[in-house]
Amino acid sequence: APPAPATAWARGAVVGAAATVGAASLSFGLSSAAAAYFARQVVVPPKYRSEDLPILGLTRTGEDGDPAATTLVKLPATVDTTVAGTYSLRFDAGRGHARIGAIRSYSPQEGTVTRVVEEVYTGDLAKASRGFWSGTVYPDPGAAGLPFEEVEIPIEVGPAPCWVVPAEGGPTPEGERPRELPGPWAIMVHGRGANRMETVRAVPVARELGLTSLLISYRNDREAPPTHDFRYGLGFTEWKDVQTAISYAKSRGATQIVLFGWSMGGAISLQTADLSFYRDDIAALVLTGPVVDWFELIAHHSRTRRIPSGIGRLATSLISHPGGRMLTGLAAPVDLKALDWLSRSEQLHTPTLVLHSVDDEFVPAASSRRLAELNRFVEFVPFTRARHTKEWNVDPRRWEDAVRRWLPERLAQDALPAGGAGAARP
Repeated sequence: APPAPATAWARGAVVGAAATVGAASLSFGLSSAAAAYFARQVVVPPKYRSEDLPILGLTRTGEDGDPAATTLVKLPATVDTTVAGTYSLRFDAGRGHARIGAIRSYSPQEGTVTRVVEEVYTGDLAKASRGFWSGTVYPDPGAAGLPFEEVEIPIEVGPAPCWVVPAEGGPTPEGERPRELPGPWAIMVHGRGANRMETVRAVPVARELGLTSLLISYRNDREAPPTHDFRYGLGFTEWKDVQTAISYAKSRGATQIVLFGWSMGGAISLQTADLSFYRDDIAALVLTGPVVDWFELIAHHSRTRRIPSGIGRLATSLISHPGGRMLTGLAAPVDLKALDWLSRSEQLHTPTLVLHSVDDEFVPAASSRRLAELNRFVEFVPFTRARHTKEWNVDPRRWEDAVRRWLPERLAQDALPAGGAGAARP
């Protein structure tokens, strides 16, 4: 006999409920997988830069031996290659390095741009067919005409290679004990996916202002040793390496510290100023395109990648919560709230100069501007046209003038006795 209607309905309800639960579980599983992938994109250091820029040709104007002769490179016209300024073109899996300067011609019809090759540091650009565009102009301080010495500092995971550029004079002669370099020191902290080469751009103006510069590497940046999980701490762990760098600087005579940070290096610098037992030695921060709020940055990338906002929020939870470690690979959760300087704005007491382009596509400048509105110790200097951390590349004079105008007064105020007329910090 056919089942009674009520019994049939009950069976259908059970089947329907099971299907609904199954679909919900599948949906949650897919969302979790997407969020885990997104979270890993944030915390896993990139293995290499994709050579996604075709090199269309190389030509030379003038005769061989003619000092006015110029080498030109033809490239696809992109949002990066059509911005004026000085950059680098990396090729041959990053082993080749050319410094690229002025735009000579631009053809919207062809979709190409021709730029001056100022110098080829390594590799054979004539044989290269692909590369990638970078704001890292110089391969080392020597390429910028600066004296420097190679040193290592003992961070928690092993020796981290660094460069020291003296405020005056040359490097310590080889084989001799590192010489004392008394006075203020600048510690240069590069960003995510970059290395200490990124920071060479800032050294000339720091040296002009009388600062010795220490250009550091830190855990998981592919120069310094990795941690066991090989994951970024987004500033939550790397600040300890900057603290070690400060200790090294003080051992060589540093009397004041200025932290220069780019992108994630800005987040690292802010944490150092907050947590380090040397925080009273830190006279100022100079930050370019800094990350001041990871929640907003991850939300921004959710929007630009057309990822549902819920997945972005779940990704931040995976990064921040102990339960997310299996999916992110983090040895310990990252406290993103501790890195949110918009919520913590009243806790920032170190004078801070923020140089940030309103055309930054990767770390929007709105958060930097908002931090300056919330905190009287923060000065915001906007740039235009520059892509992420390329403010100096587009307008080096303006970048250096801003530092030149702002920093000496902060160093002078910091040098006054506690409670003196210039004391800036509460």
